[in-house]
This record gives sequence, structure tokens and C-alpha cells, in this order.
Amino acid sequence: MATACKRSPGEPHSESIETSRMKRAAAKHLIERYYHQLTEGCGNEACTNEFCASCPTFLRMDNNAAAIKALELYKINAKLCDPHPSKKGTSSAYLENNSKGAHNNSCTDRKMNKKEMQGPRDDFKDVTFLTEDKIYEILELCREKEDYSPLIRVIGRVFSSAEALVQSFRKAKQHTKEELKSLQGKDEDKDEDEKEKAACSAAAMEEDSGASSSSSRIGDNTQGDNNLQKLGPDEVSVDIEAVRRVYDRLLSNEKIETAFLNALVYLSPNVECDLTYHNVYSRDPNYLNLFIIVMENGNLHSPEYLEMALPLFCKAMSKLPLAAQAKLVRLWSKYRADQIRRMMETFQQLITYKVISNEFNSRNLVNDDDAVVAASKCLKMVYYANVVGGDVDTDHNEEEDEEPIPESSELTLQELLGEERRNKKGPRVDPLETELGVKTIDCRKPLIPFEEFINEPLNDVLEMDKDYTFFKVETENKFSFMTCPFILNAVTKNLGLYYDNRIRMYSERRITVLYSLVQGQQLNPYLRLKVRRDHIIDDALVRLEMIAMENPADLKKQLYVEFEGEQGVDEGGVSKEFFQLVVEEIFNPDIGMFTYDESTKLFWFNPSSFETEGQFTLIGIVLGLAIYNNCILDVHFPMVVYRKLMGKKGTFRDLADSHPVLYQSLRDLLEYEGSVEDDMMITFQISHTDLFGNPMMHDLKENGDKIPITNENRKNLDFQALEETTEYDGGYTRDSLIIREFWEIVHSFTDEQKRLFLQFTTGTDRAPVGGLGKLKMIIAKNGPDTERLPTSHTCFNVLLLPEYSSKEKLKERLLKAITYAKGFGML
Repeated sequence: MATACKRSPGEPHSESIETSRMKRAAAKHLIERYYHQLTEGCGNEACTNEFCASCPTFLRMDNNAAAIKALELYKINAKLCDPHPSKKGTSSAYLENNSKGAHNNSCTDRKMNKKEMQGPRDDFKDVTFLTEDKIYEILELCREKEDYSPLIRVIGRVFSSAEALVQSFRKAKQHTKEELKSLQGKDEDKDEDEKEKAACSAAAMEEDSGASSSSSRIGDNTQGDNNLQKLGPDEVSVDIEAVRRVYDRLLSNEKIETAFLNALVYLSPNVECDLTYHNVYSRDPNYLNLFIIVMENGNLHSPEYLEMALPLFCKAMSKLPLAAQAKLVRLWSKYRADQIRRMMETFQQLITYKVISNEFNSRNLVNDDDAVVAASKCLKMVYYANVVGGDVDTDHNEEEDEEPIPESSELTLQELLGEERRNKKGPRVDPLETELGVKTIDCRKPLIPFEEFINEPLNDVLEMDKDYTFFKVETENKFSFMTCPFILNAVTKNLGLYYDNRIRMYSERRITVLYSLVQGQQLNPYLRLKVRRDHIIDDALVRLEMIAMENPADLKKQLYVEFEGEQGVDEGGVSKEFFQLVVEEIFNPDIGMFTYDESTKLFWFNPSSFETEGQFTLIGIVLGLAIYNNCILDVHFPMVVYRKLMGKKGTFRDLADSHPVLYQSLRDLLEYEGSVEDDMMITFQISHTDLFGNPMMHDLKENGDKIPITNENRKNLDFQALEETTEYDGGYTRDSLIIREFWEIVHSFTDEQKRLFLQFTTGTDRAPVGGLGKLKMIIAKNGPDTERLPTSHTCFNVLLLPEYSSKEKLKERLLKAITYAKGFGML
């Protein structure tokens, strides 16, 4: 009964419930409008509402973020755009208004005219990736309607999605002849009519496949997988030329360019996450496509990208695994110099912008700036592309490795103290350089000069003492610009060398003090040199020779110079004067140890010098001590000297730097198209002058003055002479069939193959003094026919040759042996 009494007051309560329901529906409706405004926009390409996707400055967001943002906008009663006329009929959310209900909206839909109903769709929601033709199709529709918002939305959607961008602009598969034949049918019993129909069908299929990028439905993902041709390890599936044409057409439109910018801001963090946590490249190597596509944007270096979009993209790109970086480098190495320069300037622009817009110092290190670090890592890829794409000396021109020193099982004091070198085998090698199988020193001429990679503003703010510490510690948390030495100038590198040398000096001093404590005898913590001014060369060289023989480790101590009969403490100035006086006397042309070329301004070793090889070694020690003690000397050698220090052999190409006149003369001789013997009348004899200016003659080979240089022998690898002097062992003779076939094969080799053969059999690709006739080579039988490759004893110039069953097999086995001789086959 009590409930019956309370029934009447329930009526106004039900009304309040209905009111509440209407308010919730209205709120839901408004939130939906905000959501559609954030995801699709109002359709007005000139919209100024910062919370509208149609606004040029709007940063795109995913659906989840848009839903959260829509709720926030509802709470603050943010501005809602009125639907643009071009948007009518595309979304009910944009046609509804707070004062109109669903009935009015349906009436509005009915009132749409026929033109609007039959017009092209505005959303292109089924476009999941792009092709060049689809871009042009949408662009044409936008021009007809004078509304580019559909294209802007498509670009924003595809270029902000890694999955969509990876699938975009793919190369179409081209049918091979074998595939066409299979399409025509294999049944030879078909009558002529059937064969003709099959051929026509195959031709039609070929045409369809060629036009697949334009006629296939963009919503279908068949292009992504089924229509792709098989790619080599260094090939990519993206059509780069198509991407470039698209950018050329679209970047002139400011609104469309903004779409690319906003999409990149949204894309980059997701890509960084994919590479960092999901190992996406190993699962799909085509993931590299998106980096290729983005880097073709010629406006990346513009100010609009520098603030946010490019730094985020660089952070993502720096996360690429080593194999992906190498593949990208090999691709870019095929680009033109101006394209390499554009990419280089893009990353340099970002580094410079970040450096000048921040105040970096010892408390705020540039090493801690993520954007600068990421851009430097990306710049490294462009740098190696510049190297690989340049003129690289790929010949086997390394010096022979020295015999390794057997390691002792006993720990030294340096090792006990942790003072041993971290890299005993030489300078640290960049992993990317190893992955590429190339060395910067082998690049004779890069696509663009190395100097363009130096960033002076960065060098001005770099705290080199901190950077050197990060380099030596090799922590993942701290980046060192010494891992990107191409970006550093000579002054900064010299400062790094100074810190390295000083630390070694302090280390030697510390070890000396500990030795003195352990052994109970007083040891000198410095390298002391006492010299007389009028005998400075003799005193210095004699003292250094004794140190080098008795205790070479003392050369690593800090130098302390004292001039006899003079008072003064060497705080660096005395050592500097000492080196200047020594160098001035050593390189005096009157001494006769070195010659000076006025045209090149370079020093070279005097071939007529009376000094011994040991004295040149001591001079090398002096120069090394000067560098070690931070004394800069005005001595200039050609690059071949420094290449020799890096373990490279001197080659004919090095003459261009050290002796340009001689190099050009020899090049003219090699390229001369007339009769060398009749026109030049020269022999294998050269002339030079001694220390006193007297002419001296020297034969390049035995009886060289009687051997004219001809078109046939002007390259000096005379394999005919090598054949005449070669000896045989193990059952082979000069008349053996395999030996006759062997020489026929060798004489047919190209110049490069002949040099590889010499490298394989003798350990060097050069002829000895006097020519190949002076090379005593032995060919020894190494068993009957086999699948094994020929081998060699390079120390004794012995070739071990199995008796292969045919000439073809002999050639195949021999070529394989000399081509892949590095690492095996040489004993």
C-alpha cells in the first residue's frame, strides 16, 4: 500500500529522468561533432580553428587521442566549425546542429541536389596506400571542385601511417619471357586459333600488369605483395622516380605541404617505437621504404620542419639496425652529387639550428641534445653514401700483416692497473664501415668534398674534454661526436689528440712512480733530452736511438728538453723550439735527405740520399714525438705517406699527388693511340740526378736501355717474361698439356685479373724491380683432378696446381681462387 501512495510523486521524477537523458544525448552529440572535427575536419581548407583537421596548422592524431581530445573540448565548450558546403552529405555529424534534430537532418539530406549526389567522393576512406596515378587522380578531382581538402586528408592519413607508407609507391612487376610463354600455354597440340588466343591473352595480361598501378583498386593490398618483382639484397621495392615526380607536383601547394609536415610529426614517434621495441625491419625489410620516401621530400630542410618534424624523424631514423643503414647507404651511393648534397644540407641545417637556438656549455652539453645526436647519426649514413658513391680504390693494396707477437700469460703492471690499450689492434673501426666493407681512406674522390660535412657551429660549442671521455668509456648513455669524426674540424680533432696523448703521458708517469716504489730505484718520469745547439741533430738522433733500442716505452713519456749550457725549465716552449730547429735542419735541401717540389709545396724522400734507412726511422720518431707532445710542425708530405702509415701500399694513382708531372707523362704514355715505339723512341731506362747534380742512368729491367717501349709492353706486367722464367715441379714440365692451357688462360686475363693472379701467387700485385722476368715462380703439381681450388705459398712464389680434367674447369677453378683469395688459399 505504501508504494501505491508514492506513485503520484513519481511522475515529475520520470520527467527529470527524460530531461537528463536528453542532456546526455545532446552531450554525446556534441562530443561526436568534436571527434569528427578532429579526425575529418570541416572541409574548409582556409579554416582557422586550431581544433579542426581542416586547419593547415593542425597536427593529426590517432582515433584514441581524438576521442580523448573531443571530451576535453566539450568540457571547455571549445569552438565548433560550421560544415563547409563541400562537406554536406559526407557525414551526418557535420549536418546536425544543436537546434536541429535527426528529422531536420534527414530532410536536409533529401534536399541535396543531383550534382552533389553524383559528385566524386570526398573522403577516399578506402585508400590505404598511394600510387603515383592515384595521387594524380585525386589531385584532378580536387582541381575540378577547387577544394584540395580530400587530397590533404588522404596524404595526412597515408603519410602518418607506417603501414600505409611502406605499401605506397611500389614498383610494379614486369613479366619475364618465360612467364609469358607459360601464359601462352605449353600444349604444343593446340591448333593455331587457340595459340593465337593464348598469345593475345598473355599480351593483354602484360599490359594490365604494366598499368596495374593506375587501374587497380587502391583499397586492395594485392599491390603490396603479389605484384612485386623479386629484389636483390641491395634493391628496394619503392619506385623512387615516381616519388620524386609526386613531390614535384604537390610541394608547390602550401596547404598540401603542411599535410606532409603534420603527417611526419605523427608518423615519426610510431616508427621510433616500431624500430626500438618491435624489431620491425627484420620482419619486413620493406619497412625501409618509408625512410626513402620521406627523404625524397625536398623541403625537409625548410624552417617549418626544423622545430619538430625533422628532429622526430631523425630520432626514428637513427634507430635503424645496422643492416638497414648499410642498405640505405648503398642505395643513396647511387644518387647524384646534388642529391647527396641536399640530404647532407638537410641534417646539417638541423644541427646548426639546434646549436644556435640553444646555449650549450659545460653544464648543458650538446652531447645531450637528442635532435643534434640523431641528426649526426643520420648524417653519418649520408657521409658513407658519399664515400661509397665516390671514386673508391678497391684494389688489394694493403701492406702485408706483420707476424703477431705471442702473448704472454703473465700480467704486466699496465694490465694490473687497467692502463692497457682498449684497442690493441689499432684505431676503433666504425661498425657501419665494417658492414659496408669499405674504408674511407680508400676513397680517392668522394661525390662531394669531405669539408662540406664539417659543422663549424657544432665545433664551437663542443666540450672536447667531455666528448673525449664519452668516446673512451663507450657508454650507450652518452654520445661522442668522435664517433662521427667527419663533422669535426682539424682544431677539434687536434684537441682530442692532445687529451689522448696527455692521458698516456700521465699513465706512463704513474707507472714509473709505482715501478720505482716496487723496485726501490729512482726512475725518471719524463723523457729527457740534453742536446747541444750546434750538434742538435747528432745529439738528438743518438739519444733517441739508444732509447728506442733499450726501452721504447720511454718514448710515451712527456718530453723534457734541455739545451746544454743554458738555463731554463721546459714548460713546453723549449720542446717546441727544439722541434722547430730539428725540422728546419732535417728538411734543409742542402742536407740531401728530402727534396722539395715548388709546384706542389710538398717534401719527398731523396732517392740519392747517403743516409741509411735507420736514420730515416729515427727522423720518423722525431716527427712522432712532436705530434705526441702537441707541437705542430710546418712539414707537408703527399697523401701517400699518410696512406702508408695507415697500412696501404703506394700505387700508380698516388703519383698524381706526389709527382703530378711524372704521373701525367705516364698517363699520356699509357693512353697514347699511335705507335709508342716509332713516335716516342724511349726505352726501359730512366735518368735522374744525384746530390751533386750529376745525371745518373737507371735500367727499369735488365738491359732496359736496349728494350724499346711498345704498345704491347708499356704496362710493364710482361707475363710473357714470367712464363719464360717460371720453373715446374711435381711432374709438370713446360710441355705438359695443363701447363700450356694454363698459360693460354693467364695471357687471356684482363689487367685486373692478372694483378689478382700476382697477388694470389706472390702476395703483391706489382712486378719486382727489373720486371716479371725477375720473378722466379714455381708451378707444382698438387694431385689429380679434384674439386679443390689451386693454392699458393706466397713466401716462395709457389703455385700448387691440381691436374684438372679440362681447360674450362682449370679456368673456372683458377679464377675463383684468385678472386676470393683473401682469407684462404694463401699459405
